[in-house]
Amino acid sequence: MPSSTTETATAGSPVPPGTRPRFRAGREGRKFRGPGSVGPLGLGVAVLWLSVIVLLPLAALTVQSFDDGLAGFWDAVTVPRALATFKVTLLVSVAAAVINLFLGTLIAWVLVRDEFPGKRFVNALIDLPFALPTIVASLVLLSLYGPASPIGLVFNATKPAVIVALLFVTLPFVVRAVQPVLIELDKDVEEAAASLGANNWTIFRRIVLPVLLPAVLSGGGLAFARAIGEFGSVVLIGGNIPNDTQVASQYIRELIEYDRPIDAAAISVVLLAIAFAVLFVLRIIGNRLARREEQLS
Repeated sequence: MPSSTTETATAGSPVPPGTRPRFRAGREGRKFRGPGSVGPLGLGVAVLWLSVIVLLPLAALTVQSFDDGLAGFWDAVTVPRALATFKVTLLVSVAAAVINLFLGTLIAWVLVRDEFPGKRFVNALIDLPFALPTIVASLVLLSLYGPASPIGLVFNATKPAVIVALLFVTLPFVVRAVQPVLIELDKDVEEAAASLGANNWTIFRRIVLPVLLPAVLSGGGLAFARAIGEFGSVVLIGGNIPNDTQVASQYIRELIEYDRPIDAAAISVVLLAIAFAVLFVLRIIGNRLARREEQLS
């Protein structure tokens, strides 16, 4: 039996209970980088690639949007047509994101907690909007809800039609954000609460929801950011009616067709700013909620 808990542990030697083994003297002082460290070269390649793919195009777009000066930028984004387009875009995007917050969370819950025939097929089906060309989704929706609807439900060229199209393309963001958190959630706490007499709603509201909320907000933010820039899924089913169902991406395409690229760039910059602001705020809120949950646990 070792007489001291400070005895150095060697390979193959037993470690006394309650003792934290140390490294051998030859390894002390060496910095462990870990398997995820890529070094300065890897970091440089990552930053360069991010700059070429994301930062430089965004910078070029921003510079182009101010080619007519600040006054020209302001005029482009405040004309009645642009303001109406922003209003429609934000309305349908918020509606789609909020609906998916609830339905996406519910679907993730069912996929994780319930067992039913065809579960693997449904789970794979969630990712279909990622793989399917969005113009195909618009065509399918138009065939189902358009003038030749086989089910007699016609509402194309309306805001609900645009929302349905956005729901289709944004559903996976919430489901895939919430699903891993549900998988890792410890059920023992829920069972303990149930044994103390808590009902299902109380367990969900007091135990499950605080843990899920950061993931739900993150998925909802991604869904909203995708929705405000969506084009393919709404191009047919939405009807592209100015001041009614025309979204910002369709207005941008119209400006390009009329040879007004500077105005199109200005509208694009506004959309980018809105998406970035929403994701930034939700990330801060999510991080605070996660830290508070860690402190309580």
